[in-house]
Amino acid sequence: MSNFRRPLQDAFLLLEAIFDKPFGPEWNPFRQMGTLAFFFFWVAAVSGIYIYILFDTSVAEAYQSIEYMTYEQWYLGGIMRSLHRYASDAMVVTAALHMSREFIFDRYRDVRWFTWFTGVPILWFLYTSGISGYWLVWDQLAQYVAIGSMEWLDWLGIFGEPVANNFLTRGSLTDRFFTLLIFMHIFAPLILLFIMWIHVMRVAQPKINPPRGLALGSLLMLVVLALVKPAVSHAPADLGTTPTDLNLDWYYMLFYPVFDKLGPGALWGLAIGISFLIASLPWLPPLRRPKAAMVTLDQCNGCTRCFNDCPFGAVTMQPRTDGRPYEQEAIVNPKLCTSCGICVGACPTSTPFRHSDMLVTGIDLPDFPLAKVRAKFNKAIESARQAEGPSILIVGCDHGVDTRSHESAGVASAKLPCIGMLPPSFIDYALGRDGADGMIVTGCRDCDCFSRLGIRWTEDRLAGARDPYLRKRVPRERLKVQWAGRTDGVTLDQAIEAFRGELTALDEAEAAAKETGGTSLAGETTPAAGGAE
Repeated sequence: MSNFRRPLQDAFLLLEAIFDKPFGPEWNPFRQMGTLAFFFFWVAAVSGIYIYILFDTSVAEAYQSIEYMTYEQWYLGGIMRSLHRYASDAMVVTAALHMSREFIFDRYRDVRWFTWFTGVPILWFLYTSGISGYWLVWDQLAQYVAIGSMEWLDWLGIFGEPVANNFLTRGSLTDRFFTLLIFMHIFAPLILLFIMWIHVMRVAQPKINPPRGLALGSLLMLVVLALVKPAVSHAPADLGTTPTDLNLDWYYMLFYPVFDKLGPGALWGLAIGISFLIASLPWLPPLRRPKAAMVTLDQCNGCTRCFNDCPFGAVTMQPRTDGRPYEQEAIVNPKLCTSCGICVGACPTSTPFRHSDMLVTGIDLPDFPLAKVRAKFNKAIESARQAEGPSILIVGCDHGVDTRSHESAGVASAKLPCIGMLPPSFIDYALGRDGADGMIVTGCRDCDCFSRLGIRWTEDRLAGARDPYLRKRVPRERLKVQWAGRTDGVTLDQAIEAFRGELTALDEAEAAAKETGGTSLAGETTPAAGGAE
């Protein structure tokens, strides 16, 4: 499966890199497909409320009320109708791209199965909401869609008499049944919203709103599209004739030609079969999970940092059970733990400044304990220091750029499950006495952490905005952050060469400062005493 995904991942990463240039990482729409789907839902909902205010719910006048909005009140009603149409289409596109991206980057298995699984009913109700909306225009397209939909439902045989009988002849469609169609179009989006809430409820600190600038830009795009190509109706529906020339909305009506060609039974088989296949993907094939994080209670003081930083809600706080003078203790739910190690990076006891037999932290990964991390750091630093010139330690993650392929004379690397596992004290350790001359922290591409919050928490810790924070004594000029995805090797190489030059200049400045009796701070030479002008 990884061989299948790798070229698709590379294609996605290259496409995202193109959009990074004009939009920046945070506003890149390809990294915000899930939040954009939520945003387009609200655009469709708000515009739909306005349309309903002007909509005539009778069969005879429904079409005319839509035409009034489209042509007589084009400046508001027409724009709202177009926004409703295009926002609905955009939600289909963004939801499909979001789902495809999560599958391609393998972010749908393990503890994420629930979010993926609930995406299937979201698709069903999204299509139900959109298709039922087309009925209400009651033009020839609505006639075609309504009759096809009812014949598809009638194949199940769950109704007393065929529902499609309501569309047999002129006058057979009553206001009462038409009101039922309106109710379906209102009720289906409400269920959709509820399932969307369920979809994110098990995600710790979910992000459901796109950046404000991206949201405003997307809304402006829809408004421009509504003005340039407003949504219009077909000719009025006529149950005495069969529509022949239709302009299908392929985002919602892709399966109607399949229905015409293969019949209702085959379409039901396709719909149910594809749905079950998509829903079962998290277990195909079964995933071999690493061991979950474990708490060493005598090292845990109940500080709640691991609880606050866990991206998947795997850590909870419970009353103390060992009699020690702390109120709480951390408990890990193995079913929710992805072994990303972010909790290890959050623990205040995760420090390398201990003897090997004492390197026990409050929470740790059994398969990749902190002692092993320190051993990897020591080995990499020793290797980097063998060459002449500045020695550089690169610390990356399992899902970002392959740091090992960028090792060279004076450059060595160490990898973590997620860069969020890196305790700030390890940076202090790596840049201390007998350590490396410089350190590059990398991982996934910016705003695209595989473990969701690893990059964000790392940046906050380095900036001193989140505990545990990087001590002030650590020379920031010897630390570089360069986020890089798997296809960003050239970017990392350029960063390494530039950093090597900076370190060389810094070492020369410090050597010159020592010769003159001054000190160097952040790469600048401070004049010796008595040498000031």
